[in-house]
Amino acid sequence: MRISDTTMEKLLLRSGIATTEQINSLKKESGSSNRSLQEVALQNQIIKDKTLTKLFADYTQIPYIEINSSDIPSDVLNKIPERIARQYNAILFKIDENGTSHLAMDDPDDVQAVNFIEKQIGTNTIVYIAPHDNIISALEAYRGDVNQELNEVIDIQRTDDTENEPISEQEVAENSPIAQTINLLLEYAIRSHASDIHIEPREGFVQIRYRIDGVLKEVNRLPRNVVNSLVSRIKILSNLKIDEHRIPQDGRFKIKVGGKQYALRVSTLPVSDGEKVVMRILDESNQAVSLESLGYWGKSLVDIKEALKEANGMILVTGPTGSGKSTSLFSILTILNTPNVNISTIEDPVEYKIPGVNQTQTNSKAGMTFANGLRALLRQDPNIIMIGEIRDSETADLSVQSALTGHLVFSTLHTNDAATCLPRLLDMGIEPFLIASTIRAVVGQRLVRKINKETRKSYTPSEEEKKMIIDLFGLKTDQHFSYIHQLEKQAAAEGVGGDTPLSTDENGINTLWKADPNDNKDGTLNGYKGRVGIYEVLTNSISIQKLIVTNATSNQIQEQSVIDGMVKMQIDGLIKALRGETTIEEVIRVTKN
Repeated sequence: MRISDTTMEKLLLRSGIATTEQINSLKKESGSSNRSLQEVALQNQIIKDKTLTKLFADYTQIPYIEINSSDIPSDVLNKIPERIARQYNAILFKIDENGTSHLAMDDPDDVQAVNFIEKQIGTNTIVYIAPHDNIISALEAYRGDVNQELNEVIDIQRTDDTENEPISEQEVAENSPIAQTINLLLEYAIRSHASDIHIEPREGFVQIRYRIDGVLKEVNRLPRNVVNSLVSRIKILSNLKIDEHRIPQDGRFKIKVGGKQYALRVSTLPVSDGEKVVMRILDESNQAVSLESLGYWGKSLVDIKEALKEANGMILVTGPTGSGKSTSLFSILTILNTPNVNISTIEDPVEYKIPGVNQTQTNSKAGMTFANGLRALLRQDPNIIMIGEIRDSETADLSVQSALTGHLVFSTLHTNDAATCLPRLLDMGIEPFLIASTIRAVVGQRLVRKINKETRKSYTPSEEEKKMIIDLFGLKTDQHFSYIHQLEKQAAAEGVGGDTPLSTDENGINTLWKADPNDNKDGTLNGYKGRVGIYEVLTNSISIQKLIVTNATSNQIQEQSVIDGMVKMQIDGLIKALRGETTIEEVIRVTKN
């Protein structure tokens, strides 16, 4: 969709999305950079592509649509050859009983493309406009069943055991069965919304597992004889040493699937049956989302936003590996990323690239540790510093000193909850009065799987279940359900759970939700699809500072935080379960110690 500068200016003004001053600023940038006003507005995030497409559809009176690739019949789809569909970003998604063809395009103003396609499908056609990303995603319907393709390629390789034979160049070449196997494994993982791919050699086979929404799932077993070729091909892609099998190696490579670019972080490890490979999938086209979209609400949202307004101090995010700490920091830094501040980071590794932020990766072999990198960053005149992780006392001490000298410092720690973070810093040798004076907020978080709202089922809990909830979530006698009911009402008012009716009243829980274990369509796994965060935000109040300087335990600090109004992580999860965002079982699974 190409929109002229004149039309773009009209759309921005008519919608009220941009003021005259903002548009004039965009026009200046457009002129100086020799780019269209549309490009500049999208890059500066003045407007999103989907919103712009809707505005343009309304302006031109072209019907707007969003397509679900799983709803397109294959015989309809193939009326337009894949090559032509991809060339013109067009997809035929329906032919009705009158024989009218329904065609979606991201640029229906391309008259030449419309005329060419109508020669293929006929002139009895209604043309729709759809967002570019939606068209690209729908075009993946041409691929069919990736898992079936994978099995066909694997069957070719089920030959006699050749595991110990030398690997030839042909075996790992670009068009070899091994290369096809890896390409299909990656594509299948991305289409399954997996975050990690585990390739694990076993005694008689190679096990392939995907981590989907935090849960490992076996998806295939490859013949044992392909393990060496498979690992060698991945090492070639990642620029690793293919003849080194005794030590772990780390690498990275990029691929493009469905019009999106993905970075794969590769780790190899010698195990008893060969070499294990784990690939972390990072969607480089991901945009940072708002704190509300991440799952913040209520006092937690207010407290974290207040902490972000501070000119200096430390904000720490805690939780185990895979709890979404990097995503939280990515979104927070994007919020703070304005032209008038200098943001510098030291990470291991750089997972999300943020335009306008100076990101440095550690390199222990070259002596570039977190501590040495932080020393260098301080000479770069930063306003905001992000340290990937505080792992030792030296890094902790430098982080505190940076916060004391006028910098706003963000970092992560591996602790079970927010309160444990403060005694952990004491263990690292940081003086209590320094912790009390520099810490602004500590966020504890986990990720829970989101229940599929279309297939979820409601039920009325028994008295035994209600008692179990009271025990498991540590609800006090005077807070059994009135406290929870008030929190649920607040969450509902802030949009948590959408239009889901209230599950509680003053007297108890009336409704709970469970996932449909048979729902496994379109990236849904046993009724769950996607994840959302559950949080607790501990603010460094006067009462907490007094506890810190007296070397109080984490339990004492947490109790005082709850008195100060902090909603514990488990309670946040309970509220989201009541709002139909997740299930009680899922909250218990991720928060149990």
